[in-house]
Amino acid sequence: MTWDEEFTTMFDRCVGIYRSGNTDFESYYSENDLKFLRSIGCKTRELFDFVEDHVDESAPSPTTALLITAVRRDFLHVVQNGQISEHQITREDLPSFGDTLGEIHYLPRILTKARAKLRGELDPDIMYCCGGDRKFLREHGIHPADFLRHVWAADDNDEKVLELVRSSSANKR
Repeated sequence: MTWDEEFTTMFDRCVGIYRSGNTDFESYYSENDLKFLRSIGCKTRELFDFVEDHVDESAPSPTTALLITAVRRDFLHVVQNGQISEHQITREDLPSFGDTLGEIHYLPRILTKARAKLRGELDPDIMYCCGGDRKFLREHGIHPADFLRHVWAADDNDEKVLELVRSSSANKR
């Protein structure tokens, strides 16, 4: 089985567990599951957040969760050489909802979250692709996984990300 099939199987299994009423996500995973998730740079809470929002809000789709995880997995193996970061970004580290970059509200927040997601540094209580992120990305016509890839390609250049958001918004009209 390839990693994407294993992820999809696990996602579907977790959806079933969640739908049965079990919200204790730590009980969802076997030791092999934990080893697998670590190998792709996915934390147990991250997968649960995707599952919970998918069931409760119909988004993100399983495909979107897979694509986001694929970007994180690639970053882990290409940039981080398979080494998991021990640093963690907390809520206090995030820009506020009203902060702007290039007069675009929320962009500094989602940009900080995307960079932390790539590095695997999001606190378990913070989700990349939460409802607020999905709203922002939808309004600007950008898929969550594409945004991550652009943030990766832009490195630390905020102007490149700003250019993406502006051009995507203009093309959406």
